[in-house]
Amino acid sequence: QVQLVESGGGLVQAGGSLRLSCAASGRSFSVLVMGWFRQAPGQERELVAAIRWSGDETYYANSVKGRFTISRDNAKNTVYLQMNSLKPEDTAVYFCAAARGVVTTTAARYEYWGQGTQVTVSS
Repeated sequence: QVQLVESGGGLVQAGGSLRLSCAASGRSFSVLVMGWFRQAPGQERELVAAIRWSGDETYYANSVKGRFTISRDNAKNTVYLQMNSLKPEDTAVYFCAAARGVVTTTAARYEYWGQGTQVTVSS
């Protein structure tokens, strides 16, 4: 079993920055892909960014490329999402999730999920 705990959400003005953290515990993480999803009201949950624990593979949604950066600290079993140049359309609940194997955009492939953290970007 894997437990994921997100932190770092909040309210920020457009153009501002936030850093989300996801602390993982419970089992070996060397085989896990870590992803950040987001879900806005009335919309599908979408993968924003993902990274293998080895760091040799990453994924970014087109909507966040050049603004968001995913990284990991294996010693701390923590994954981060640095979000810069935030826009009102980035407003959503952000979820950390873990999957086995290679990076995938399919939410159903992620076995473990955090509780979510709200990010609100005001215009």
